[in-house]
Amino acid sequence: MNIQEYFARISYNKSHKDADLQTLTAIFQHHIQAIPFENLSMHCGETIELDLQSVYNKIVRKKRGGWCLESNHLFFWALQELGYDVCILGGNSYEPAEKAYSAEINHILLKVVIQGNSYIVDAGFGGAYQAWQPLMLISGKDQPQIPGIFRFTEDNGTWYFEKVKRKHYIPEQSVPFTDTPELGNIRKIYTFTLEPRSIKDFQELNSYLQVSPDTILQKKSICSLQTSEGLYALVGWTFSETKYNYMEDTDLIEITTLTDEEVEKTLKEKFNIVLENKLTP
Repeated sequence: MNIQEYFARISYNKSHKDADLQTLTAIFQHHIQAIPFENLSMHCGETIELDLQSVYNKIVRKKRGGWCLESNHLFFWALQELGYDVCILGGNSYEPAEKAYSAEINHILLKVVIQGNSYIVDAGFGGAYQAWQPLMLISGKDQPQIPGIFRFTEDNGTWYFEKVKRKHYIPEQSVPFTDTPELGNIRKIYTFTLEPRSIKDFQELNSYLQVSPDTILQKKSICSLQTSEGLYALVGWTFSETKYNYMEDTDLIEITTLTDEEVEKTLKEKFNIVLENKLTP
């Protein structure tokens, strides 16, 4: 495994001599704009392995994406190679349908310490809740970025991560709407503690997510990628293109329903993914 090969995969060719915030931010942005969040392996009859060599071969050499366990594991390795003080944390994601956080840890994120300041870096959330820059680990402070305003609040050792929602404008619809009918404009994303984890702690979760019929990951094939203006997302046969802050406090979303042939073409053209096995969206 070679850091230069990883840099080529994410099209990063600037300096990486200093393990500073500026370099971290640049590498992070290249990573999320090159490596899609995707669970396509599950819908192609492939097994997802969590060991670093498998993740590296899949994402770097085969130019695939991965879900949080894979993408953040690869990013963790890259940051360690570059000399960052980085550790793995576990998160419990918010389930809007249940109006509750998951009982078990089901997400992986990274904490990076630079000059005594802690930052949360998560390259594996995908979709509209993917931050574009490292977030300072500080309670109650709004941290505006292009995708929206993120913030953490801490309560008795548990950290809560959320985003301020914006309206959506979909050209086929006459009125902008927000993505959930819930009251308020805050979207809860996940909770976490600062207890360090190792990738081994997620092996059981990795196996469970691939066999449990109840998870969204089993029910739908998902592929999303951050772009310079917003994001692309392919969920089943539905392709959407989001442009952030198209109008004040409103994101533009254009939605297309694809045929089977168009799914394959879209994966190649928009996500740079060519699958080895047949996808059943």
